[in-house]
Amino acid sequence: MTHKKSAPDHIYFDNAATSFPKPREVVDAVLKYMTRIGGNPGRSGHSRSIEAGEIVFSARESAARLFGASSPMRVIFCSNATEALNLAIQGILGKGDHAVTTSMEHNSTIRPLKELENRNVIALTVVPCPSGLLDLDALEKSIRPSTKLAVVNHASNVFGTLQPLSEIGRLCKMKNIVLLADCAQTAGIIPLDMKNDAIDLLAFSGHKGLCGPTGTGGLVLADGFDHARMRPLKFGGTGSSSDSVYQPDFLPDVYESGTLNAAGLSGLDAGIRYILSLQDGVSGVQRHKKDLSEYFALRAEKNIRGFTAYVPPALIETGVVSFNIDGLEPSDIAFQLSDQYHIMCRSGLHCAPLAHRTMGTFPRGTVRFSFGIFNTREEIDCALLALEEISR
Repeated sequence: MTHKKSAPDHIYFDNAATSFPKPREVVDAVLKYMTRIGGNPGRSGHSRSIEAGEIVFSARESAARLFGASSPMRVIFCSNATEALNLAIQGILGKGDHAVTTSMEHNSTIRPLKELENRNVIALTVVPCPSGLLDLDALEKSIRPSTKLAVVNHASNVFGTLQPLSEIGRLCKMKNIVLLADCAQTAGIIPLDMKNDAIDLLAFSGHKGLCGPTGTGGLVLADGFDHARMRPLKFGGTGSSSDSVYQPDFLPDVYESGTLNAAGLSGLDAGIRYILSLQDGVSGVQRHKKDLSEYFALRAEKNIRGFTAYVPPALIETGVVSFNIDGLEPSDIAFQLSDQYHIMCRSGLHCAPLAHRTMGTFPRGTVRFSFGIFNTREEIDCALLALEEISR
């Protein structure tokens, strides 16, 4: 019997792009908003608008609880982590400032930084990350008197390497530098606490580890961060201070112009609550994903001819494994997995060319398996059989 006949109908290993399936609670929350509530939060005084506003506030409370923020009003909702990163980067940096980042960044970080550098607004230093890990001494040596912002990808979306965020945070505090942590790949997967990790600004995606809908994400401000230091990215209606033609200056309204994605945020709230309700919460998610990563990588290295993973299994914490097979292009492997075996993954450069250059996989790229909370070892066994057949 071939693998194609014995495998499940579909296997989804692309959770670093967006998690699937979503918990039933998330689907029900979005459906409830769309069919029974439907009001615009903060824009009217009728009952449905008020109920929509309560949903948004509940999502703020859940996010604040998850990330250790003292007040839900310090949770700024955005359409995704990319917008949150742009809000922080473009809102904080000004003419003559210096910023530091790492060679493992996603384009959502490096592109806005490069844009400011190319317009001669800022100077930029990209600190190398040998083997995917940031050297703290190299980071410290890159700091100048004009350094204002450090932007660090907590975990690589390509290779799963995890940076020592709390140590980076303490260094930034000592140097009086704002730390912006890109937690798109760790929110809901790795335990985070803004105070303990010394994070000033935390950007998160709502549709990945938090199991919410696409079109959700945000930026969380630490207690000690004065929001007056950060300009809004956009200006417009907020539902507050409607008698003024000027942008309000209080949180969260100063950064939330335009109608919020209330349907999405209702699902995000449900997603966060679901993660927190699991046995051992976020720590349990981390253990599950680490177990799946190690299970896959160790067996693949043993049984699949020409298989190469680029990070030791013990260092993978987020359920992301990037690999190649000698003699095969990543795109061909991913196509065959999808077309012949109904296994969904991602190949290529993953919007992270710097990370691939760092790890020696540019321009070829890699195949990426990214496991989710609903994946099982049995699904991995099916994928291993498929990869054995493809490699032959």
